[in-house]
This record gives sequence, C-alpha cells and structure tokens, in this order.
Amino acid sequence: MFNNGKIEEILLKYNCPRRINHSSTTIEQIENLVKFKIPLDYKVYLQNYLGFEEFIGSKFMHLWDLDEIIEFNNYGIVEKLPNTLGIGSNASSEFIALELTEDGNCRVVISPFIGLDKQDHIEIGTSFTDFLVRLDNGQEWF
Repeated sequence: MFNNGKIEEILLKYNCPRRINHSSTTIEQIENLVKFKIPLDYKVYLQNYLGFEEFIGSKFMHLWDLDEIIEFNNYGIVEKLPNTLGIGSNASSEFIALELTEDGNCRVVISPFIGLDKQDHIEIGTSFTDFLVRLDNGQEWF
C-alpha cells in the first residue's frame, strides 16, 4: 500500500507541475508496451503530474511525462530489458526505471543507458513512493 499524501507532499515541495489536460498517451498503452501493470503509486503520479526536471533533495531528476514514456523506452530499454520501464533519467548517462521483480513487485532502479544490461541495475527504491522519499531525505545511491 502506498501513501498518496506522501507523494503529494514531496511533489508539491519541489514544485512539480500538476497535469491540467488529458494526455494523448494512456496508462494502458504503456502497460501494453511493457507487458506488466504499472504500480498504483506511479499511476497516480502520471495521471496528476507533468514531466519534471528539478532537484529532489540533492539529486537532479528528469521524470518523464506520460507523453514521453513510450518514445524514450523505444530507444532500446523495453526491447533489451524485459520487465523494465524507463521513467526518467538523472540528466547524465543513466536512466531511472520501474523493474518488475520475480516476485511480482516493482522496484525503482538506476542503470546506464550504454549497454542496457539488467546486471547494471541498482535499486534506488522499493516502490515509486519509497524512491521519492529516499530522494527527499538525501539518499545517496553510490
């Protein structure tokens, strides 16, 4: 279970822009692309907020907008990394993704764009909410 209030609190703190218009991309289109259900906490983000390029805590994040996700994932992420959906980047050489684990949960990982190898995934959140909380608390990945 996720805490919708915690997501709202963090995103408002960092002035993440709210979605006021419907997106041309649907959650179902993304789920069809990756062949797994997107977790509820990330769906709430996609349905209520626009893409976001800003620091959260000490880390710069570019969380992709709902209308950008399919395009950015078609650069090899979905093809080379089954059970992985890119959701953003650190504005460097790494992408941030949801990864469906063998037990059916989704965790948040960071991984290099070059090589696109699952072995390079580093967990940075046990959920999208946990990822945001860790960022807000100043968590270091390395």
